[in-house]
Amino acid sequence: MYNKFAQLLEERGITAYRVAKETGLNSTVFTDWKKGKSKPKVDKLKILADYFDVPIEYFLEE
Repeated sequence: MYNKFAQLLEERGITAYRVAKETGLNSTVFTDWKKGKSKPKVDKLKILADYFDVPIEYFLEE
């Protein structure tokens, strides 16, 4: 899932910090996902899907 998030960041030329600031999500959440410490919950995926204007399934696909 984190790879899809990172791909969107790169495509849109924005940082995880900016996404965190604009969505209200804590930036450490992204770091934990990247390191495999935690998996994203549906509510956070919904926030990201809305932010990036993609369907939530985008993050769930392999």
